[in-house]
Amino acid sequence: MVERELTQTVPLTLPNGRLNREAVGWARTASVTTEGIGGLRSWGRNKRWEYWNVVTPRFILAATVSSLDYAGVHEVWVFDRHSKTSVAASTTAILAAGTELPGSLGKGPVRAWSRALAIAVDEVDGGTRIRARIEGASFDVVAARPSGHGALGVVVPWSDRRFQYTVKDVARPATGTVTVGDETQELTPGESWAVLDHGRGRWPYDMRWNWGAGSGVCDGRRIGLQVGGRWTVGTGSTENAVFVDGRLHKIGEELTWDYDPADYLAPWRVHGAGLDATLVPEHDKVSRTNLGLLSSRTDQCFGTWSGTFETGSGERIDFTGLVGWAEDVHNRW
Repeated sequence: MVERELTQTVPLTLPNGRLNREAVGWARTASVTTEGIGGLRSWGRNKRWEYWNVVTPRFILAATVSSLDYAGVHEVWVFDRHSKTSVAASTTAILAAGTELPGSLGKGPVRAWSRALAIAVDEVDGGTRIRARIEGASFDVVAARPSGHGALGVVVPWSDRRFQYTVKDVARPATGTVTVGDETQELTPGESWAVLDHGRGRWPYDMRWNWGAGSGVCDGRRIGLQVGGRWTVGTGSTENAVFVDGRLHKIGEELTWDYDPADYLAPWRVHGAGLDATLVPEHDKVSRTNLGLLSSRTDQCFGTWSGTFETGSGERIDFTGLVGWAEDVHNRW
């Protein structure tokens, strides 16, 4: 597919609330403004969220702050990769009470608070600070933004009324601390990686998707892997890219996902358009919610990626040991 690269800031929506077709494309930075998402217009279809994940040699940390108009859905999860145990808390707030999300990425603080959890995300010098607290665990992490670091922003148009702007920001070096019980540990520098999934849009009721991300250093080069599938098919947009030392190499084709829904811990393979990547999972984070008209099913498999990528100039990049995940999701929301 031939996708348009966005090189100037553009609003996601028109004054009437419909999709601004000038925003359809992809960008190397967060160049789409999204203040038009939210409020009474298309109430119930607006979806806004920030999802941060941090993988360290010992822990996997995650914080979600989201608003679906009629509810705020938040979660904090701390998983010990050594003991295979987790500490977690989630909350659903009617009408998204206790939820604060900026109109556009980086234009204000992110907050979620309830009796069960507290999450705070702030832009700081050189990166983003992510703090989360639940009973039995907490973390305070800074995701650095190295010089020349790029992120993939994509507008996915299902129609003029249903569309999504996503920013996938992978391979952010992470530092900080995580506390479980009475034990506090420093994140291992150079081996701890943060990933952001930023979303603003108006979604169809029923949607399925795949998403995969990987981060690490191979042969002295910082490699980031970002792949997606199913939800973009037929829209003319994809969310596929490989980052090398922060430089984005866009993949403008749908990729093939091979995995076994009967055995999510079997290897996953994602390939096509010069990329051939395999994830070997070590843990499946299973999430199931069924509230009748509203339901969610997620299998998020964490592990390590290896494979090869050929850039548009013909350079072959081999990678191994990238930490991350691949997921299979079905939402009715």
